Amino acid sequence: MIFSETTPKTEGEPELTVNDADMAGDIDGRRSTSSVLVFLGATPIAWQSLKQKIVALSTCEAEYVAAATAACQAVWLRRLLGELTGEEAHPPALMVDNQPAIALAKNPVLHDRSKHIDTRFHFIHDCVDGGQIVLEFVETGRQLADILTKPLGHLRFMELRTKIGMVEIKQEQQD
Repeated sequence: MIFSETTPKTEGEPELTVNDADMAGDIDGRRSTSSVLVFLGATPIAWQSLKQKIVALSTCEAEYVAAATAACQAVWLRRLLGELTGEEAHPPALMVDNQPAIALAKNPVLHDRSKHIDTRFHFIHDCVDGGQIVLEFVETGRQLADILTKPLGHLRFMELRTKIGMVEIKQEQQD
């Protein structure tokens, strides 16, 4: 099931992986932050936000590394879902908001500037070629994983919080 802000969420569909990267968000080390948000139907079932282990030289590289991290999570969760249900799950959609990162994942030979990227991040290319994941472009404004990587204003935070299904639970005060 592929969904973003414009596609309705339905129950019972295979997982969706949403990912994003914040280019050089760490002021001290200039490392980017990767985030992964995985849905099963309309329910978020896994999320992760971590500083990348490398210093990315471009936004494309930062997004590519984040997509590789998300691909690892998606492949593992797809296998787990298949074992639990006894049926092979559909390939999850990996939502990426960077066109050059999508092109790099689909054909890393096209990019001479990607030779320095560690080979472990090229795992995503094998996943795309093998049909284990599907890469989809999502506009930056519709990237749900921004809630895990970027400092957001109150309104944007509340908007994304609602879209990923989080609700505020208020405690009743005791006398």
